[in-house]
Amino acid sequence: MSDPNGLIQPGRTAPGFTLPATPDGALLGPEQFRGQPVVLAFYPADWSPVCGDQMSLYQSAAPVFAQYRAVVLGLSVDGIWSHRAFAESRGIEFPLLADFEPKGEVARSYGAYMPNGEAARALVVLDPAGKVTWSYLSPPDVNPGADGIFDALDQLAADRKVMAG
Repeated sequence: MSDPNGLIQPGRTAPGFTLPATPDGALLGPEQFRGQPVVLAFYPADWSPVCGDQMSLYQSAAPVFAQYRAVVLGLSVDGIWSHRAFAESRGIEFPLLADFEPKGEVARSYGAYMPNGEAARALVVLDPAGKVTWSYLSPPDVNPGADGIFDALDQLAADRKVMAG
């Protein structure tokens, strides 16, 4: 469960879920990417300027995420058709998952749901086994960028080298 003060904290097992990823009904969730780090990028709304810039940044950073073998999943309470149009308009190729019905259920389970009915702007990095290794709650109007994510992925990679060494 999430921390009573908000966002799920490192060390916890991430709540499992699958959500619609495409209009044809394909479902995706972090469990499908076990063995790889997963970045969950919760964001308030497809068409807001800050969200557009944030998701576009993660798309432009795709080669860096690939170096870590990390999967990025965007999540908001918008519907799948809104996600599709938004992704096409911004050139976003990673999955945008629709936490639409029941509205915000996954965001709530991660402590990333706001009283206004939107997902919070929150980042959660899962290790290859599905445990939370880093989480960050950003102010709704601030793009959190990618540095914190890359620091968390660097730490995961370092931890794996120590364990393998």
